[in-house]
Amino acid sequence: MPGKSFLELNSPTIGEFNYPSNPHGAPALQHPDPEKETFVPLIEGQISMYCCGVTVYDYSHLGHARCNIVWDTLRRYLQWRGYRVRYVQNFTDIDDKILNRALQEGTTMEVISETYIAAYLEDMGRLNIKEADSYPRATHTLDGIKQLIHELEQKQMAYASGGDVYFSVRKFDGYGKLSGRTLDDMEAGRSGRVDVPATSDGSPPEAAKKRDPFDFALWKAAKPNEPFWESNWGNGRPGWHIECSAMVRDEFGDTIDIHMGGADLQFPHHENEIAQSESATGKSLAHYWLHNGMVNVGGEKMSKSLGNFTTIRQLLDEGGVEPMVLRLFLLQGQYRKPIDFTDEAIAATVNGWVTLQEGLRFADQFGSQLGWSGERDRGREDRDALELDAVDRFIAAMDDDLNTSGAIAILYELAKELRRVGNILTHEGKLDADAQVLQRQWHTLGVLADILGLKAEPETAPASGLSDAAIEALIQQRTCAKQAKDYAASDRIRDELKTQGINLIDKPGDVTLWTRS
Repeated sequence: MPGKSFLELNSPTIGEFNYPSNPHGAPALQHPDPEKETFVPLIEGQISMYCCGVTVYDYSHLGHARCNIVWDTLRRYLQWRGYRVRYVQNFTDIDDKILNRALQEGTTMEVISETYIAAYLEDMGRLNIKEADSYPRATHTLDGIKQLIHELEQKQMAYASGGDVYFSVRKFDGYGKLSGRTLDDMEAGRSGRVDVPATSDGSPPEAAKKRDPFDFALWKAAKPNEPFWESNWGNGRPGWHIECSAMVRDEFGDTIDIHMGGADLQFPHHENEIAQSESATGKSLAHYWLHNGMVNVGGEKMSKSLGNFTTIRQLLDEGGVEPMVLRLFLLQGQYRKPIDFTDEAIAATVNGWVTLQEGLRFADQFGSQLGWSGERDRGREDRDALELDAVDRFIAAMDDDLNTSGAIAILYELAKELRRVGNILTHEGKLDADAQVLQRQWHTLGVLADILGLKAEPETAPASGLSDAAIEALIQQRTCAKQAKDYAASDRIRDELKTQGINLIDKPGDVTLWTRS
């Protein structure tokens, strides 16, 4: 519901858990927090999810990484709980930014869109984000867009003016119900008369075509030397908001379970989607609206003007950050709140990922010694193979408004115990725990890490001959040497690592990242 957060799954308690579970084995729980709401799908056992995707005119940045990682994790979790999930994410491939990029590069909007769609899919793959079930595009949905605009005209919720078509905001009584804004509040915030600038081609300016300043464009008349599509209102192209409304309807019908996107889309984009869709259909567009918080860099909003704008591939390829470190970092914060990207935070996450990797790779190193045989069968996650207390607490965290931070804490508990036992096995050659209990803990760690999309590749002998853990240990020694002003020792460790193909990247605050050549 607008204004409320996703919270509880209508699912059995842990005592009834036996994967794959029936997610409808118990009545819905009514949560005591008035700001949170029990989740109940439209169709039993099925969930429809739509995420507002990227405008494909440039490489994806940290904000896109957070949005996609959060909703990928929600999708994975719902699927693990036994729901049949259909996940759709659009590409906006008609937009002024795409057109401007095409003009700058002397090419077409189609070439720009295809280039950055391919780059987007590559970046998401590196972050272990599952592909959507469908990627609709604005250019592929033009019939649906024009049909929706026509219906709004027929209901007198839209009007044509000078080749444009506008939505009559004041005719939709529920406008502002998602963001909590009212037209009176917005009117009070306006600063008097707004001058109407002239256009370069002599056509009437948009403000002169509108009946009301709050109305927004559903269709825009073509400008000279710009791409256009034919319509009953003349040549032109759709407005941004109507594109998503049409794509949701083409993919799912009138109403979906969960609509997602960044917090910056809540107003006006999602507010306008609701107004358009619900005016046309008379039905709720989505039962649950989820918005992820923004990514700040060093305490400031990420923006090109501040010089702190970072793309995903810059961070991974030039910044020395591993994909799973970035994924883990972005899942450690509450998804609705802003998260601050700093060198110190990434360094701490690197240490955390080393701990999780050691736990996930425990069987590779010690499985034969403990008499374990075969690989973990991830298709047989029944109660006998799992540490049920850990699973119980993991579910409680994830059901509580997708508390990934609490879920990760449980992974750390399992990994630290496996690391402790591994250290004893390595240095003393003995086991101080039950081997079967350890196997359940390792198995559980792998299952829960899968749900969060955290993947540790089997460790192979690197060209340098040093494992990740050994590199981290040497970097820690070097940091201690620098703090003790033993610069000769610090330089010696750097040179030693460099000869073995390890490049160090020093950051402010005694933070050091590294990459392999």
